[in-house]
Amino acid sequence: MRGMNTTTLPLKAPAGLTPKLLLCLAATWLVWGSTYLAIKVALVSLPPFFQMGSRFLVAGVLLAAWVRWRGTPWPDRRAWRNAFVIGGLMLGGGMGGTATAEQTVGSGLVVAFIAVMPLMIAGLNLMWGETPTRLESLGIACGLVGVLLLTQGQGFGASPTGLVAISVACASWAVGSVLSQRSLPLAPGPMGFASEMLAGGAVLMVLSLASGEAWPRPAEVQAQAWWAWGYLVVFGSLVAFNAYMVLLAEASAGLASSYSFVNPVIAMLLGVTLAGEHVSGHEWLAAGVVLMGVVLLLSARARQARH
Repeated sequence: MRGMNTTTLPLKAPAGLTPKLLLCLAATWLVWGSTYLAIKVALVSLPPFFQMGSRFLVAGVLLAAWVRWRGTPWPDRRAWRNAFVIGGLMLGGGMGGTATAEQTVGSGLVVAFIAVMPLMIAGLNLMWGETPTRLESLGIACGLVGVLLLTQGQGFGASPTGLVAISVACASWAVGSVLSQRSLPLAPGPMGFASEMLAGGAVLMVLSLASGEAWPRPAEVQAQAWWAWGYLVVFGSLVAFNAYMVLLAEASAGLASSYSFVNPVIAMLLGVTLAGEHVSGHEWLAAGVVLMGVVLLLSARARQARH
């Protein structure tokens, strides 16, 4: 669940793979692919809503301070209202639900499930009269079959709570994404993302209090959890986010969104090799079917953009 692509940016013609674009691709592929394992590691000391809320509040403060230093004004009242709605859905429900699911389900399987997000967004756009092409419809159908196969695997089968949490997370993120593009725009540029992180972080902290999470004292947090949390703030929320903005502005839409089918593979490999997570052959196959659906959907959109 990535990108926080909630601000409309001008897309330029596809550019060659310059060193800068290669670095940006590496950030969105490798960094975002590894954040799900970092969330899992941080959960040893930091409960899900508190972990995500504190992460986005700190990242939002840092980003907002930077754009304010560059002279960007604060969002107006309407933009802040939108930020709380979009941040509450995408970060509160989306990232909060993701971290909750990772308490009982392997990080690799969680991100394999999340790979269906572009397909869900395409389905929601039907409400605005955007009828998918034949190839897009095939991609959506393929992704849904993959998700159904994934839910029958050992990981989600052993954790109905995890399945509900990640389902709610995906639905919240998809609805927030569509609303941000259709009717609830954020402030332009980086300030819009900063306001979303600040608002979403505040919503997550309220959810943490409402759910009775115990906020740990700094001395009680294990060193590995601190490192993982810091990685999420600096690399997951700031470095990779800015890399994604560069890709949106200077590369093709297909290249910018390529993380959708790269992240699950990286996350599953990292979960197996570094965290000892078990992924069955059935679950690898299901993930492959989901990713095939995403590839078909993105291919259809790339074909439309060329014509």
